[in-house]
Parts: sequence; structure tokens; C-alpha cells
Amino acid sequence: MRKYLLLFAVLFLSISASSQDVFGKWKTIDDETGEAKSVVEIYKKDGKVFGKILKLLRPQDQEALCDKCTGVNYNKSVVGLEIIKELKKSNRYYKDGSILDPENGKDYNCKIWIDEENPNILNVRGYIAFFYRTQYWKRITD
Repeated sequence: MRKYLLLFAVLFLSISASSQDVFGKWKTIDDETGEAKSVVEIYKKDGKVFGKILKLLRPQDQEALCDKCTGVNYNKSVVGLEIIKELKKSNRYYKDGSILDPENGKDYNCKIWIDEENPNILNVRGYIAFFYRTQYWKRITD
């Protein structure tokens, strides 16, 4: 009986841990309007964390280009755009990378982490020095 209890505990902890990671698909929520705007996939590449836009949810945005971006992203389709780049894990946070805001074409320092109370909420913070903005994205659990 003790062996089964231990096995159950290990299984439960591994399921809980996997539901608390940042990887997967997330519905982005605009922090000003509360409106769902896109679907972003967060994934690991070369030991770092990245995120790209898979889908735009508002009909008027379907053909959107990153016309305010500079460099290689200038006039690229927003769908497929890698907006989160090179985050590194540090305890419960992923940080020391950047996030691109396709609406203004600017890159910001970035930090993301799973909400302590709800593992289906991802805190996404873009910041410059002491000025920051945080969005709360919702996990897509198809």
C-alpha cells in the first residue's frame, strides 16, 4: 500500500509541475481593453525561451503587418512573428530576454511567470528601467 501511495504522490507532483510551466499556447489579453487579441506559442529553442504569434483573433487584424517595426521585422506579417526572445529560467521566472510589441514596433525587456494562484494564467511583463506594463495571458487547454 505504501508503494502505491508513493507512486501516486510522484505522479501527482509531476502532473502539477507540468501544468505550471510556461510552454504551450496562450491567449493574449490586452491589459487596457481586456480583449483577447492573439494566440502565442511559447517554446524552448537552444536552451532559451521564445514565443511567436500563431493567430490573430480580431477580424480587422487578420492581415496585419508590423509596419512600425525596424530591421528584419519591418513589414513582416504579425502572424508568425517571434515576439518573445531569449528568456532564461531563474527560479520561477523567465527573464533577461525581450518582448516585441508589434503595435508600436518597440522591444522591451521581458519577464514571464506562472501566476501563483492560477497555473492557467501567465504574467507577461515588458519593461524599461522602472517603467513596466504587465499583461495576464490565459492558457489554451484544447
